[in-house]
Amino acid sequence: KKHVKWLPDNKQSRVNYKGFAADRAEFKKVLDDFSEVSPQQFGAFSKDQQLVFLINAYNALTIEHILSKYPNIKSIKDLGSLVQSAWKKKFFTLLGQEQHLDWIEHEQIRPKYQEPRIHVALVCAAVSCPALRPDAYTPAKLEAQLEDGMVRFMSDRTRNKFADGKLQVSSIFKWFKEDFEKGYKGFGKVEDVFAKYADKLSDNPEDQAKIRAKTVSISHLDYDWSLNDAGR
Repeated sequence: KKHVKWLPDNKQSRVNYKGFAADRAEFKKVLDDFSEVSPQQFGAFSKDQQLVFLINAYNALTIEHILSKYPNIKSIKDLGSLVQSAWKKKFFTLLGQEQHLDWIEHEQIRPKYQEPRIHVALVCAAVSCPALRPDAYTPAKLEAQLEDGMVRFMSDRTRNKFADGKLQVSSIFKWFKEDFEKGYKGFGKVEDVFAKYADKLSDNPEDQAKIRAKTVSISHLDYDWSLNDAGR
C-alpha cells in the first residue's frame, strides 16, 4: 500500500521503486519470510494458499530483482544478457531451492493450478503488464482479486480494445493462449475470453455483439517493457 498506487484510471498502477529501495531492509525481511517456508509446510497448504504464496512471492521477488540495479535500469530486460534472460537468472531461494522467476510461473503455477487469470496477477515490472495491486493476495479474497484484475485489465483501452473493426489485445493473449483454452470457466478458445468481457472492450452495444459473436479479427498490441516506475 505504501509504495504501489493506482493511477487515476484505476486500471493501471505504478511502483515507487525509490521508496522500496529506502525501505529495502524491511522489504528483505518479507523476502526472508518467503524463503523460510519449507516444502513440507507448503505441501500442507490448501491449493488457494499455495497459489497465493506463489503469486505474492513472484511479485515481491520481481521488485527485488529490479532493486538489484535500480535506479540504473530502464526495463527488467536490462537484467538479462544474450545468453540468459532476466527471468532465468537465479537470485533467490524458494521452497528449499535456488531458483529463478520463470520457475515460479512456468514450472509451478501454470502446470499445477490451471488458473489462466494468474496472467493478470503476475506482474513483470513493465508498463504493458497488468497492474500490480497495492495489496497482497489472500486465500479469502483470491477469487475476487483475480476477477477484479481481469476486469481492470480488459477495461484498459491501452492494453485491450475494439477499434477499427477489430479486437486489438495484449500480447499476453498470444503468449499464453493455451492457458485460456483449457476449458476453465467455459473457455474453449481465447475468443471466449473476449466474449465474456465484451462490455469492457467496447462501450458500443453493436461492437459488443460482434465480439460476443466471435466473428471479429484479432491483432496483438506491441508490448511496452519500460519500467512501471512511479518516478518516471
